[in-house]
Amino acid sequence: MRPPFSAHARSGFLVAGREARSSHRRAAPGGGGRRDASSTRGIIDRVTDPTAADETRIDRWLCAVRLVKTRPLATGLCEGGHVLVNGLPAKPSTKVRAGDRVEALIADRERVIEVVRPIESRVGAPAAATCYLDHSPPVVTGAEPGMMRIRG
Repeated sequence: MRPPFSAHARSGFLVAGREARSSHRRAAPGGGGRRDASSTRGIIDRVTDPTAADETRIDRWLCAVRLVKTRPLATGLCEGGHVLVNGLPAKPSTKVRAGDRVEALIADRERVIEVVRPIESRVGAPAAATCYLDHSPPVVTGAEPGMMRIRG
């Protein structure tokens, strides 16, 4: 009989009579973390599916096309009055469809976006970029009027 705290020959170790395993996930053999062609095709199908909904909620769409990182962030922007759809203030449940114009203040930048394709589920950046046209004014960096600081 083995004592309850002895080391075990397998990959785990014993803790109070139970074997404890590492909590990290192992990659599938030969997978290397890459997607196969069928899963990539599934993502593309979600974006180009002709039977998909012709309208979706603005908070879901903002998150799906990666303009905001999370859906609660998109909801907060809508509730705070920072999102306009076709010139009108948008609630999170406001529906958007192809051709709508969305104006939003996201991360201190005015974004003017035209909806090309309403999608509901988050997709990769290349696929998300095909779902809208960006008419935002160019970003101006470093051009601040005023006095320059002189070190001394």
